[in-house]
Amino acid sequence: MSKKRNARHWDAPQLHADHPRPVTRRQFVAQGLMTGAAYTTGASILSLFSNPREALAALSPDLDSLLQTPCQISTNGAGKIPFICFDLAGGANIISSNVLVGRAGGQNDFLSTAGYEKMGLPGDMIPGLIDPALQLPYENFDLGLGFHLDSAFRRGIMASLTPGNEAFINGAVIPARSDNDTGNNPHNPMYGIARAGAGGLGANGSILTLAGTENTDSGGNSMLPAALYDPELRPTKVDRPLDVANLVDTGDLVGILTKDDATAVMESIYRLSDQKMGQVDTQITRDAVIKQMIRCGYLKAADIADRFGGVPIDPSLDPLIVDQPGQPGTGIFTEAEFNAGDRDASEFRKTAAIMKLVINGYAGAGCIEMGGYDYHGGRRAEGEVKDERAGRCMGACLEYAARIGVPLMMYVFSDGSVSSNGTLDNTEQGRGKGEWTSDNSSTAGSFFLVYNPGRRATIIGATAAEIAAHQQIGYMDAGGSVQRAATPAANNVSLLVNTVILNYMALHGEQGQFGNVFPNHGLGNAALQDSLTAFTPIVSGIIANPV
Repeated sequence: MSKKRNARHWDAPQLHADHPRPVTRRQFVAQGLMTGAAYTTGASILSLFSNPREALAALSPDLDSLLQTPCQISTNGAGKIPFICFDLAGGANIISSNVLVGRAGGQNDFLSTAGYEKMGLPGDMIPGLIDPALQLPYENFDLGLGFHLDSAFRRGIMASLTPGNEAFINGAVIPARSDNDTGNNPHNPMYGIARAGAGGLGANGSILTLAGTENTDSGGNSMLPAALYDPELRPTKVDRPLDVANLVDTGDLVGILTKDDATAVMESIYRLSDQKMGQVDTQITRDAVIKQMIRCGYLKAADIADRFGGVPIDPSLDPLIVDQPGQPGTGIFTEAEFNAGDRDASEFRKTAAIMKLVINGYAGAGCIEMGGYDYHGGRRAEGEVKDERAGRCMGACLEYAARIGVPLMMYVFSDGSVSSNGTLDNTEQGRGKGEWTSDNSSTAGSFFLVYNPGRRATIIGATAAEIAAHQQIGYMDAGGSVQRAATPAANNVSLLVNTVILNYMALHGEQGQFGNVFPNHGLGNAALQDSLTAFTPIVSGIIANPV
């Protein structure tokens, strides 16, 4: 069956007959009436410093030793695996038309034809069959985790990756229900990621702990679990390259002097201040604390002058991210697509800002919100276009991690999901797939991908059945509905977040500390936690240098 739909621009606001008039920021974002701002400035020179993690402090040795103790100024963050999450606002399709989910036997334990039809796949495009044009199976494992061969996420990811880098990527999928069309799902795991380590020391950055593209407590559309909230960890809003550049201000001194001279001046100011403070009684009860804060303030200024003087951290100046004038082919994005005035460019710039901060160690974790994913009630083409755009951004993060040479955990979630009634969109961009006709939380789920330099992360398990159970954490019934009793995460979004945090700790070999850091986690005993963990460790504790 086919039904003609009125054509409209994919990024035009969505006004659904079965939805109330949008009144909140989250509703405006989900339906595409509002998006995070993003713009960039033109670049005339190449980036002078594309891998800040390789920098060594040039401060005098006696001052360098004071950075960590007692001032606790981090030059390379906490040394944890960088973490980026994508918050697709509105209820995006994630399962089966994109990431495959099967029954209890794993991704290759296929659903019924009716189950796949509910998730937008017609009977002649379901896993288990062969694509007649490409002569390839519809279940594809090029990225380690199984995707549909014609997944829009997969197309976008592969378009951003350098061929061959997919061999160092693996992932896991978590079928899990969440409420439709609301930002009240506590989906966001970043506060937990910031605490996810031995002693509660998780991801951190040399400038920020957390960054997000929205000015919210979570940095994105969905909320965070209330138990994880810490006002000191509230993400800094960063949604454009200029925001990154403005995070570090070395002042006019670096422009007047060389970087080394500016650092020397700031060191001298610190030493003079330190000498003066030793001769002064502030008459304040916490005299020693006040003096230490002043000393550390001057020391941090010297450290900033040393590390960032003359060093552009604007992602638009990084030739690994964007082609520079006269230097085509070096970046993940071309000049034209990065600097265009359309929605694609806006999302690319937003993604570049977050990934520059996180992957280079300036921030420990980042959230990228993308709006307009409440895309049911229209042609399937709209979902395909938006999903492929999201895939380009996901792939950009994975590719940039590969270029910098550090591991990355990337997590993708949305508030609820959608389903199809089988009506097909046979337009070129609709690709002959089922139109998204309604919200449907029973088809929801999330997934994460891990890039690891040198080798693909290893799924836990000694047999094919064990590996399948760890790569698909939970399952659906044959009709394509999440089985709520399969895992604690399947019907509880807060426990879904805890499952993601557990997996982040497991990548460091620190899953044994999970109960100590999160004592009321709700994920059961050690045996149950093991069943919810996908990978063997890829690093041990702390990343001292790029792998």
